Amino acid sequence: MTTYRVGGSAALYVEASSEQELSQVATAHQTTHLPILIIGKGSNLLVADSGFSGIAVSLGGPYAGSEIDADTAVVRAGGPVALPALARRCVRSGLTGFEWAVGVPGSVGGAVRMNAGGHGSDMNASVVQARIFDFSTSAAELWDKSRLHFGYRQSAVGQSQLVVEATLQLAHDLDDRAQDTLSEIVQWRRDNQPGGQNAGSVFVNPESETAGELLDRLGLKGFRVGSAQISTKHANFVQADPGGSSGDVNELIRTVAERVFDEVGVELRTEIRRIGFEA
Repeated sequence: MTTYRVGGSAALYVEASSEQELSQVATAHQTTHLPILIIGKGSNLLVADSGFSGIAVSLGGPYAGSEIDADTAVVRAGGPVALPALARRCVRSGLTGFEWAVGVPGSVGGAVRMNAGGHGSDMNASVVQARIFDFSTSAAELWDKSRLHFGYRQSAVGQSQLVVEATLQLAHDLDDRAQDTLSEIVQWRRDNQPGGQNAGSVFVNPESETAGELLDRLGLKGFRVGSAQISTKHANFVQADPGGSSGDVNELIRTVAERVFDEVGVELRTEIRRIGFEA
């Protein structure tokens, strides 16, 4: 269930289609103390080969839709809605401000949680509010933007909290540029980012330069550990071989971060979540 397509399974998996079902999962979590792992599109997760000894939860059913009010430019989207599909739908509805998301292979919920972004924008630019379910309290609340506390690739949404739905405020595409912008982003991604088994950008960009530029400057393109390799196309992407090991991916990430710190004194932070690995 991750885009790396390596790693083990969860002990339990639940696809919830109502807040009542989410509450039942919360009760199980509180009673058994099994950890919770929230899964969207799995595009920012690396799970250990030994798997996850808890409850993996995703949203399905009625949460997988979106509503667009073309008059007010307000968009409501469920947590599991795919960002590229939503970006395209917004453009078809005559709206602008979300084109960047066509290049991010994640979900709305995951994007809110990590304040995903690209091409000069992010979720912070458009999110007005989000409905959050907390597995620790079994409560669902509407969080406004100030409570979400968006920062660079982060928010106040915790690991036991799930984004049920988000509301976005976009703008009207008055100069008819949105489709061109979207197409340019799609082409840029094809030209500059690899396909295959990866989870997108691995490291958060440091202040001085992008992580990709830094790793490229240190000659790390193509660097390999077992079944995992730094992409030869974009140095901030780690590719997993078919049938490979998540342990190799994790060791590659750890080795690269250690080498960067030793050589230039920059401490890299990962964008992806690593589950089941020792800190």
